[in-house]
Amino acid sequence: MYAVPRQSGKLAVVTGANSGTGKESARRLAAAGARVVLAVRTPAKGAVARDEILRSAPDAEVQIRHLDLAVLDSIRDFADELLADGEPVDLLVNNAGVMAPSRRFETVDGFELQFGSNFLGPFALTVRLLPLLLAATAPRVVTMSSGTANFARIRFDDLQWTRRRYSPSRSYAQSKLADLVTALHLARVAAERDWNLLSAAAHPGYTLTNLQTAGASLGRDRPKRSVLHALRFLPTQGVEQGAEPLLFAATSPDAAPAGYYGPGGQWGLVGPTAVARIPRRAADPALGRRLWVEAERLTGVSVGAPV
Repeated sequence: MYAVPRQSGKLAVVTGANSGTGKESARRLAAAGARVVLAVRTPAKGAVARDEILRSAPDAEVQIRHLDLAVLDSIRDFADELLADGEPVDLLVNNAGVMAPSRRFETVDGFELQFGSNFLGPFALTVRLLPLLLAATAPRVVTMSSGTANFARIRFDDLQWTRRRYSPSRSYAQSKLADLVTALHLARVAAERDWNLLSAAAHPGYTLTNLQTAGASLGRDRPKRSVLHALRFLPTQGVEQGAEPLLFAATSPDAAPAGYYGPGGQWGLVGPTAVARIPRRAADPALGRRLWVEAERLTGVSVGAPV
């Protein structure tokens, strides 16, 4: 198992920290000495997660703050609270997401739910928190992508799935490719602007969490598993292992800017953390720049100069 280096004195913000890889990442960061903000949509569930973390690490410093990545106003309010605190953020873990709802939903801002929650929300949060990140000594932004990004394309002519027939799995894959593309582009922006900021990405392989059921169950009376979850002939792993690529990117001295990490075992779905292959289209600087500009336009959040 990956041993998280000491994080004493560091402030970490973890989205989706009430369950799955987010909760496991928050637990291990807190156990390593970081002060952890559980950024969660449902504070009551965050409180349960906090109590679980404190039972395993009684001396940990853990706080709960409300954040709904599907709502731009919520992202603004969350960031404004942290900015008012004025404390540098050493680590932003963009982990939260929704997976493969069976029909097309929209966020309150009019975005297709997966593209809005999985990509545009984390993008807006990252950009809004840049002043606090850049005030830290050695800040990192790590973003959870997915192996499905290998099979995705960014359809700029229909990012919101209003022209084509909605596909739960392809929409999810597009959102996670967008995450990877933008994590790599943020690393380029940081290098160009001489920011001491490490931006990296990870994927969890085939890790079993409630992600596979929560999204697929939206709008239904009874729980349902996603099509992707039905591939049970594939090797799977638990959250302890599945969170490790994200934790490696977030804390390892060997993690590199624009690094991409995932399981190194069978078919890249399970096993110890290794360097993951970056799909060729994800590494395209022109695609990264175009997507970044489009995300700025859609969210109204900008770093303020050409990227």
